[in-house]
Amino acid sequence: MSDAVLQTRGLKRSFIQGDVTIEVLRGIDLAVKQGEIIALLGPSGSGKSTLLQAVGLLEGGFEGSISIAGEEAARLDDEGRTRVRRDTLGFVYQFHHLLPDFDAIENVMLPQLIRDVSPDDARARASELLGKLGLSQRLDHRPSKLSGGEQQRVAVARALANRPPLVLADEPTGNLDEATADRVLAEFLSLVRGEGSAALIATHNERLAAKMDRVVRLHEGHLQ
Repeated sequence: MSDAVLQTRGLKRSFIQGDVTIEVLRGIDLAVKQGEIIALLGPSGSGKSTLLQAVGLLEGGFEGSISIAGEEAARLDDEGRTRVRRDTLGFVYQFHHLLPDFDAIENVMLPQLIRDVSPDDARARASELLGKLGLSQRLDHRPSKLSGGEQQRVAVARALANRPPLVLADEPTGNLDEATADRVLAEFLSLVRGEGSAALIATHNERLAAKMDRVVRLHEGHLQ
């Protein structure tokens, strides 16, 4: 698929526990088109995080093909995988993982500074994103001074700071109450669409999944 920002073919992952081999992914074929938002739906323990770790190039030990923005991951060395993660991918996790000693705007500036964006441009981009997420009055607040929803909004802004073609999110609202989760997800989806990024969002929540462009279900190691 020429317009796919992510393509997997025959992706497999298994783990060995004692004398038992546990097959978590059993040949995953998945394509995410440019600008498409896909819900990866499945219960806890179904392998959603394992799949995201694979396509996020965060862990080895996989069989099959992973192509991100036209680059085949199997042909990349450690430096190449780091480059793809830095330049092509954004990550949002269930827990925000913000740096506690930095305020909101600094947390969103950091991934840009790693890409050698100037401090002034990085600050302007961070301020723009946080403003779109309703945090204009919270830019200089450290994570400990932010609510759970606000912390996750900062994490969303950080993931999009470098304008990644693909955002990977693992239960991004799973640590929030229902009302806050609805608001944060709506803002997240609006921002992703506005930026023109694609997204693969793991969730076990059918109601939230229905708000996305397409739903794929992970069941016993296969996509349905």
